[in-house]
Amino acid sequence: MDWGSPEFVVAIVAISTFGWIINNWIRAKHGYSLEDEWGGKTERADTSETNRLKAENADLNDKLDTMQDRMIVLEKIVTDRGYSLSEEIEALRDAPSKGDAGVPLNLSQKEKS
Repeated sequence: MDWGSPEFVVAIVAISTFGWIINNWIRAKHGYSLEDEWGGKTERADTSETNRLKAENADLNDKLDTMQDRMIVLEKIVTDRGYSLSEEIEALRDAPSKGDAGVPLNLSQKEKS
């Protein structure tokens, strides 16, 4: 094979071009910016699908933050007030049911048996 023949030069150019096309196809498929023929980058334009997914992602992150805050509150209730919960339930059972809505419970009063 003659290294300086036109067929060899055309084959090298064809292989290089094919490799560049495959590279850009893979980059486009995975969402990376594309390379132009001079080595610069071309950023992808956001499509409506991309914007919808970004909005949904932000919404889900907000929900996750809310759930984490609620979980912290529940952990505090369980760990800080877990022992007095049964006393509060018993105080509710012993409280009269007529007209005293909104009256705080007397938790210091122990059941006498």
